[in-house]
This record gives sequence, structure tokens and C-alpha cells, in this order.
Amino acid sequence: MKTNGSGVRDRGNPQPEPRLPDPSFRSKPGMAFWQRQGGPAILLLAAFVAIAPELVRGNSCGHDFNFHLLSWLDALNAWRHGLPYPHWTPDTNFGAGEPRFVFYSPLTWMLGAALGLVLPWAAAPVVLTFLLLAGTGLAVRALARLALPNGPATLAGCAALFSGYALFTAYERTAFAELAGGLFIPLVLLYALRECDTPSSPGCFRTFAASVAGLALAIAGSWLSNPTVGVMACYSLAAVALALALLQRSWMPALRATLGAVLGMGMVAVYLVPAAWEQRWVDIHAVTEDPGQTLENNWLFSVHADPSLALHDQVLHTASMIAVLMVAVALCGLLVALLRGRLPGPRHFWLPLALIPFAVLLLQFPFSRPVWNLLPDLRFLQFPWRWLVVLEAPMGIFAAAAVWPAKSARRWPRLAVVSASAVVFLAMTALAGTQFFQTCDDEDAVAGMLAAYRAGQGFIGTGEYEPIGADNSLIPGGLPQACLVSDPETVLGKTSEDGTLQWSASQGSCEAVYPAAANSRPENLRIVAVLPQSGYLVLRLLSFPAWKIKVNGLAAGPMPQRDDGLLTVPVPAGAVYITADFTTTEDYGIGRWLSALSVLLLTALCVMSRSISRQRLK
Repeated sequence: MKTNGSGVRDRGNPQPEPRLPDPSFRSKPGMAFWQRQGGPAILLLAAFVAIAPELVRGNSCGHDFNFHLLSWLDALNAWRHGLPYPHWTPDTNFGAGEPRFVFYSPLTWMLGAALGLVLPWAAAPVVLTFLLLAGTGLAVRALARLALPNGPATLAGCAALFSGYALFTAYERTAFAELAGGLFIPLVLLYALRECDTPSSPGCFRTFAASVAGLALAIAGSWLSNPTVGVMACYSLAAVALALALLQRSWMPALRATLGAVLGMGMVAVYLVPAAWEQRWVDIHAVTEDPGQTLENNWLFSVHADPSLALHDQVLHTASMIAVLMVAVALCGLLVALLRGRLPGPRHFWLPLALIPFAVLLLQFPFSRPVWNLLPDLRFLQFPWRWLVVLEAPMGIFAAAAVWPAKSARRWPRLAVVSASAVVFLAMTALAGTQFFQTCDDEDAVAGMLAAYRAGQGFIGTGEYEPIGADNSLIPGGLPQACLVSDPETVLGKTSEDGTLQWSASQGSCEAVYPAAANSRPENLRIVAVLPQSGYLVLRLLSFPAWKIKVNGLAAGPMPQRDDGLLTVPVPAGAVYITADFTTTEDYGIGRWLSALSVLLLTALCVMSRSISRQRLK
């Protein structure tokens, strides 16, 4: 700020608030190795420490572990049959399958399958947990580097990596898809908050284009990780863009956020369009109707009289304690940093981040219900505490800014902060290993799951992927691939001594049974049979509109609908050849074109920005 001769500030020519520097200019060729590589190396070591309980005891069999492991097994099996992007999981519903891969985001089930291809299956979940936790720390560090030096930025990444919610998600829930949100949401915040030095600088448009491209990739990654992560990423981006637009009195943050969100969702339209369009074919809303998964039963510290919700309330209490502690750490860090005059970066960086803990806390209480009901798809999150993944980055940044000594301080205060932080992080790891870690039963362990998978026993299905009109609970285990019946409503299977529904030949429900032909694949079933009489072949295949059924080369006639949802094909007597092929409907074509167009537009934006920057520098 200029002054006149008497030392008074000249208010006639106010200087603009300093902008966040472009992080690409932070690294210099002569920078020490520690400054360049030390931070990432520490975060990789921290992630290795965080998975120590799994290195000692094996993987944790949390709430979602079986779901993920079966998805990896079926994905790898599809790859080995030449299907690079499968849509059907054939081993669910005891071999009748379900369209899980149409709706469930592909990033983690593809990563899990890829790890299972090159590693022992027992190691795959542990390595994936390490990669996602390390990604969380590195992404938060990258965001913090917009405003903090290397040391506190690395500490912020460690704080996010060891946060109660990250470890709770990794161990208690083994929700790998949600754990990936810790990687992509900080990147969304990074590119939303990134600014060039001055609007008129030669590289400003290039920085804008790079931020749009980064936002697009981060938004795309969020949706490819998990639909709930995608929803939170988009709402977080909208809120941050609105705050920036008001602070800067500029429409540029809103434009950048809009372009990034549209291009990001456009790039993954090949997945999003079919997932959105084909929801009308399945009972996707079953996920929000389960008493344990409804919004109203998951407010902060809720307790329910229903004994069936006792276990749910225990998990909710743990999540509530984590929410209170994380919000407290974030707000205390913000207050201490404010009192010390150590707020990270300029106002348009720290203020949007400071609003996040307040917003997350308010969303945990019943009075926020109108917001959940008003905003599209927000109720799809089910658990208000899922917003804690958005809190990880601000919590880590404010905590690091609050405790890190000033640059002029002696060396010992930094050693004290690092030592105290290491003790806290080790304590969090011990807590995860003792309180969050879920011991595997024999049938849920990797070895037990692999044995059941290789034996072809099949596994239970998922309620939200159940086709409309079907009832997964009526599908028995042990069914043959094709069962000849005279009455299409013939009940297959009986309740066994252990309470499960099972089929056996001795029950006499099938007049003849037939196996799948040798040339069958996960999404291409073939039945070759000589039938003693006309009737119906009940296929061990769940009905879904994408299946195209042919009998002797001709489209099958009207197929009656069974209560269990199994495909029932009318067949004549004599030799028959039945084909069932999973087809890509029109929505897939639309998604592919939108993805191709989005990639083309993003490429054009990047090329144009480089060209404009070069012209300005001439």
C-alpha cells in the first residue's frame, strides 16, 4: 500500500487483495530435495503406518467388505472373458445375477479387480486402503500448499489421513468407494480456490483453463468413485463458488465451477447416463427406505426404541462422536489461527473453507431436514455424517495453521509439534486397530469368500438393484442353470433346516434340468437342450430389460413374470438353442457421445489457453 509524505496510507489508489499464487510456480529447479519430495514421502509413510493393523491382522471385514470383494471377483472374471466394462454381476442372487455394474461407480471395483490380477487376493484390500489413504493425504497437502509452506501443508495432509472419519471408513465400514472421496473432494476445493496473481497477467487465462480442467477431472473422479461422493462434490463446489463470487464480486468463480462441473460430469456420461436412465428398471430407492439407512434415523446421537436398530445406533454413536471431534478440531484450529494472526492465505482462500465445518455441523440436526428435502438427490446420501469427508481437508488445514510455529521460531518448537502430532497419529491408528477393526468370520474372510466363489455357490443380492416386480428373497440357492416346468409359476426351492431357501433335484419342482453351454460368458448365456415336451424354461437369470432372449434364433415369445423375477422362456418340444445376451440400450449411445464431446471440448479449451498464453508472451 502506498503512503504519502507524512506516512499516511493513500486511500485513493487501493491495492487489490493478494491472490493465491499458481502452485506450478512454487517449485524451483534449485529447491532442496526435502522441500520437493519430503512431504509426499512423509505422507506415504503415514499411510503405511495407518494400515499397520491390517498388515498385522489381515484386512478388516467391515460393513461393505463382502460387497466390494464380490464385485472385484466378478469384474476380473468378466475381463478374463473379454468384457472390459461389464454391467452384470453373475454371482449375486445365488447365480441369478444383478445389474450392479450399471449403477455402482466403477473406479474402486476396477481398481480392486486390477489389484487382484497382480496380487494375492488377501493383499488386494490392504493395498487399496493404503492407496486411498495416501491419496487423501496427498490431495489435502496439495490444497494446503496454496496457502501454507511445505511443513504445515504436510501436517495438514497427515491430519486428514489420520482423521477419525477416514479411519472409520477404512476399518469399520471398509467403504472403499467412499474412502476415495478423501482424494477427490480436496482436489475439487483446490481447483475451485486456485487463482492467478492478477487478472491481466499473461498466464491468467491459462490458469483459468487449467483450473477448469482440474475441476472437470476431480468432479469426474468423484462420480466414478461413488454417487454420494459425486453429490457432495458438486454441492461443495457450488457453495465454494458462490462464496468466492460474493467475496470477489466477480462472476468468474461461478463460470469456472459451472464449466468444470458440466465437463466433468460430461466426461463420465458413459457411466452416468445409463445409471440415471435405468434406475426406473430397478428398486433403487430401497436404499433410502431401509429403517437403518433413512435420513430421519441418522441424526446426530439419535437413539431408537426399535431393538432391530441397536447395532445401527452403536455405529451412529461412533460416527456422531467422530463428527463432534472433527468439527471441534476444525473450529478450534480456526479460532487459534485467527488469534495468532496465522490464518492460511488470503480471505478468499480461508473463508470458504471456514464455512465448511459450520455447514457440516448444521446438517447433522433434524432442523436441517428442509434442506435435505429441497436440494435434489441430497437425501440419497442417507447418512448426514457422510459430509465428514468434506470436512477432512479444512480440519487438517486449520489445525496445521494453528499449531505450526512461526517461520522465525527456533527449531525445537517445530520438533515439539511434529513429535506431539506423531503421538496423536499413532494413537489414532491404535484406536482404529482396536475399536474400528472388524474381525472376519470364516465365511466372510477372503479365503472363505474365494472358496464359495470358486464352488459356484453364489451370494445374496442387493436390494436396490432388484428389478421392479422381482423379489430377491425368493431365489433359492443351488438352482440349475435352466429348469423345465409346465407351470411358469412353479415354486422352486424349499426352506432348509438353517432357514435358507434351497433347491434340490429331490424336490421334483423341475421336470428336467440343463446346464449352461461351454460357450457361455458372464453376459452371454447359452442353453443347448432337447426337451421332452413343450413348456417353460426357468433360467437362473434375473429378469432385466437389457436382456435379449432368443429361441432357435428368433425372439422369445411373451415371457410370464415370476414372483422371484427369474426369466421364464416359453419353449417347444425338441431341440432348442436359447441365447440370452446383455445388450446396450440407447442410453449407452447417448452417454458415449456426451463423454466424447466433453473430452473434445476440454481438450480444445486447454489447447486454446496455451495458444493465447504464448501470444501474450510474445
